[in-house]
Amino acid sequence: METKKGSVKKVAMQYGLILGFVSVLLSVVVYAMGQTYEQPWWQGVLSFVIMLSCIVYALKKFKADNSGFLSLGEALKVGLATALIAGIIGVIFNLLFTTVIEPDFSANLLEKARMDMIEQDTPEEQMEMALSISEKMTSPVVLAAMGIIGSLFFGFIISLIAGLIMKVEKPEHLE
Repeated sequence: METKKGSVKKVAMQYGLILGFVSVLLSVVVYAMGQTYEQPWWQGVLSFVIMLSCIVYALKKFKADNSGFLSLGEALKVGLATALIAGIIGVIFNLLFTTVIEPDFSANLLEKARMDMIEQDTPEEQMEMALSISEKMTSPVVLAAMGIIGSLFFGFIISLIAGLIMKVEKPEHLE
């Protein structure tokens, strides 16, 4: 009996693009609502649900393309590749957002942080140290690295759990 062999690259590209573009769309909606500097709680929850759904559907598609078999290793490959593609799309959007659409984003974010610390009566030297660290953390390179790392981290956790639940090892006589 011949078994089909699914393509990690094909499935990850398809679902990574979907995840990336839906995530960008969600960011645009939040921006249009004027909530750019204070991420609403529902955005984080919805982003996670979207990522969970896309990775689980990618694993289901890969499993179907692979004659109903899915190993944990394959699940991790598909999930991480999907998350990486989505992360790259997110990083590209964030770079465009912070350099073209809203070039004052970092400065406005730091000013908001300064105002929040003034309201909380934060001592001046603590405030300056915190703002200095915040300024470094909002540089495009750091934001890009954190975006990719965050996407891969959640992609790993989701694909690990989903892979453990969905795995069906191929019998030795079919390998």
